[in-house]
Amino acid sequence: MSARADQVLSNGLIPKSTTPAKAREEDRRKTILKAAVEVFSRKGYHGCRIADVAKEAGVAYGLVYHYFKNKDELLESVFESGWTVFVGRVTEQAQAGRTLEEKVRGIVRVAFDFYRKDPRGVKVLILEVGRSPSGGSVNRGTAFGGIIQMASAMFEEARVKGELKPDFDTALAGAMLFGSIEMGLTSLVLGLLDKKNDESLDRAAAQVADTFLQGVLVTPDPEASAWKSDKSATKSRALKRA
Repeated sequence: MSARADQVLSNGLIPKSTTPAKAREEDRRKTILKAAVEVFSRKGYHGCRIADVAKEAGVAYGLVYHYFKNKDELLESVFESGWTVFVGRVTEQAQAGRTLEEKVRGIVRVAFDFYRKDPRGVKVLILEVGRSPSGGSVNRGTAFGGIIQMASAMFEEARVKGELKPDFDTALAGAMLFGSIEMGLTSLVLGLLDKKNDESLDRAAAQVADTFLQGVLVTPDPEASAWKSDKSATKSRALKRA
């Protein structure tokens, strides 16, 4: 070993050449994952082969197996990469909004923005992971359970503030929120909704949010609202006379 190499190892330093190599490895892995999304979206999990993914990625057949031991692991990695980003953005919205309505609308918007930016990725998540036996390699219980627990905490906070109907189960409310979002996205994936432009997607997101919120938000008492309005008007007339 050269004196220079020995010094590098003894100091705990990593040669500069290692960093570009790792970057290339990560780039190849991302390229393969992106290709897998394209192929899974077109052919479905059962209809595609590793060779199809390799061809789409423009890499050698054996290189796919260098990063993923089989098609199950490839699908699992596709799910994890997309789901992690989605959960992170949903959590940000749940924490950013001041009211329950703001939080719910923000979460729905995030979900539909995901479709807007990556419709093929959303199609794979819903049809190949969420609704197909081919997604059996993915621990769906842990993945979906975690996001429902997050939503449950959000709804519990809303109940304490008097925004959520007091007799509602918060975990069920969380499951229903993401169930509504999933069905809205499924309608887009299956071509049942107009998805030609941003305006149509915004309308679809608003409808999902409106429908859900009408079911969970505390509705003001009409008589109490009328009394407050009458009292406010009386006070206003009194101030004018003064």
